[in-house]
Amino acid sequence: MARTDDTTPQLDDASFRQIDDASLFDPPRSEHPPRILLLHGSLRDRSFSRLANEEAARILVRFGAEPRIFDPSGLPLPDDADESHPKVQELRELVIWSEGMVWCSPERHGSMSGIMKAQIDWIPLSLGAVRPTQGKTLAVMQVSGGSQSFNAVNQLRILGRWMRLITIPNQSSVAKAFLEFDENDRMKPSPYYDRIVDVMEELVKFTLLTRDRAGYLVDRYSERRESAEELSKRVNQRAAI
Repeated sequence: MARTDDTTPQLDDASFRQIDDASLFDPPRSEHPPRILLLHGSLRDRSFSRLANEEAARILVRFGAEPRIFDPSGLPLPDDADESHPKVQELRELVIWSEGMVWCSPERHGSMSGIMKAQIDWIPLSLGAVRPTQGKTLAVMQVSGGSQSFNAVNQLRILGRWMRLITIPNQSSVAKAFLEFDENDRMKPSPYYDRIVDVMEELVKFTLLTRDRAGYLVDRYSERRESAEELSKRVNQRAAI
């Protein structure tokens, strides 16, 4: 039988904190609508990932959220321009503004599109003291020209985890998307449409549950310890001068 006791000599007691029930269950509540940023992965005039996001945005409004859709047209490739580029700044400001996101990509060659990946690659894990994505919610969707697939949403989930986003369980994959929108570019009634409603409902619920707790949920012992060690080094360096 494994021996258990309360001695953990490798723990840094100054950085270790017990779970704070008040921060988890009774934080001050925000009063504004949940802020949701939607990214799509195609520049075509009739982009089905954009049309799916436009439907999602309408649904989000019905659920009481405030959606904003980023237009990737004009966004340079990563490393092909400086981060001061206006489209890069627009994207980053929207990410900071948001409390949740929707990523919708077409499936191309069995994966997400390069346009989708370029947008995500322009979003850094940190901007100075600000972490634009950490602790925010994410819903993933994809549209396909053929039969239903989950390649793009699976990849988007991996990226969401890497960006430290809270990726909700539900997701949407629209097969033969060209058949799912009418001549007015509105999505036809179907189980695919119902699934997008499901996903947006779940995204708003998760965002409301986590947005006021996000800072505490992602506050990590290892990072507190690293920060304390870095501060100690700086103090010692100054004392040695």
